[in-house]
Amino acid sequence: MKRRQYLQWMGSAAALGCLNTSVVKPALCSPFQAPKIAPLSRVGTADSCIFLWLGGGACQIDTFDPKRLSTGRKDPGSAYAAIDTAIPGVQLCQHLSRTAKLLDRCAVVRSLHHNVVDEHAAATNRVHTGRPPADSTVYPSIGSIVSHQLGANGDGVPAYVVAGYPSASRGPGFLGAQYSYVYLTDTELGPSGLRKPTGLSDARNNRRADLAARLRGDFARRNPEDERIRDYVAAAEAGVKLTSPKFMSVFDLKSESDTLRGAYGGEFGQRCLLARRLVESGVRFVEVSFNLNFINGTGWMTHNEGQLQQHVLIDQLDQAIAALLLDLENRNRLDRTLVVVATEFGRPPEFGRPPEFDGPPEFDGGGGRGHQSTAFSGLLAGGGLALGQAIGTTDELGRKIASRPVSIPDFHATIHRALGIDPSEELYDGDRPVPITDRGQPIAELFT
Repeated sequence: MKRRQYLQWMGSAAALGCLNTSVVKPALCSPFQAPKIAPLSRVGTADSCIFLWLGGGACQIDTFDPKRLSTGRKDPGSAYAAIDTAIPGVQLCQHLSRTAKLLDRCAVVRSLHHNVVDEHAAATNRVHTGRPPADSTVYPSIGSIVSHQLGANGDGVPAYVVAGYPSASRGPGFLGAQYSYVYLTDTELGPSGLRKPTGLSDARNNRRADLAARLRGDFARRNPEDERIRDYVAAAEAGVKLTSPKFMSVFDLKSESDTLRGAYGGEFGQRCLLARRLVESGVRFVEVSFNLNFINGTGWMTHNEGQLQQHVLIDQLDQAIAALLLDLENRNRLDRTLVVVATEFGRPPEFGRPPEFDGPPEFDGGGGRGHQSTAFSGLLAGGGLALGQAIGTTDELGRKIASRPVSIPDFHATIHRALGIDPSEELYDGDRPVPITDRGQPIAELFT
């Protein structure tokens, strides 16, 4: 590939994520039959989703599924006391006091599980794609599937935005670049790939944009049979539309009152406020990453000293969730917005391990907690679901599921169903049918 061609390929990649060599085919007759979804009496009313990602592995017994209080590092149990909530008989950690008062707007899912425990990236990929990886295909993330199924809910806005760092786990897989995400790491400035260069006049910026459009068009005409190039050109043209003042104004958080911004709290809270503005503008799926590891030194990966300051993270999460739910409710958007809290796995009830122990990753050598994927928690709120309940139970220390297991495909199917997407519908990787979920079933209790 010549340098000029390479530049054409790369010009808009910063704003729209990575290219993929697979394409979407129209539906064909398939020998594979996805499982039928059982009839459910309630229909979700969400037209958008805010997906709050606690990267690192949030401890379920220190947040949404508290157990007996530990008396010290040698005593397995919750690090914090439990408090009552707006749902009778359901408790949360004491540092989720604001969310506890609003829990009747939520459903706590306490029986999530999968079989990836030793590696964060692999577990993150599992929760984002809902499937084990395959050698023959790259599966799309849930955000890209929502983008593919619903598209943007307005002109000049993307369907899928990530407030956090990019990763393959959040990508479009075989769906292709046009279903990827726009990402940002600076809440107030917006996506760096969409900001116009400083020091250039509007006329010069317009000439640059016109030249890039001509080059893309020429390249596409010289390669009319290459679906990858058509996919790239479509994504690049969509990216150009996102540079409009209309979309970029969404990132002007200063237009909100100081009182409201203060209610949301710190950087993670400001990302949640931005997420509300994004879904109001027509973005269908916003992932908000709580990846601010500087707060406690390790983020939600509470090994070693990170455990000591975990409560600071939980308090900021609590403030942001409560502000977001009340803000959406006050703006009559809660029933139209599904709010999801998710993480890649949970944590075991033990603290630390003997230094000489060479064991599995559920044990931690520095006084923190290890990894656990056999039972962990998530949260759903809004979206017109039957809320005010806890789904699933775990044993006395939150180590194993005691009742009503919910797989990651089931969790995905629930999100899709709330958004009006059929979880059993088939996508196509080339001529190969791939159901939207890996045989997932929506959580029936939330649709009755």
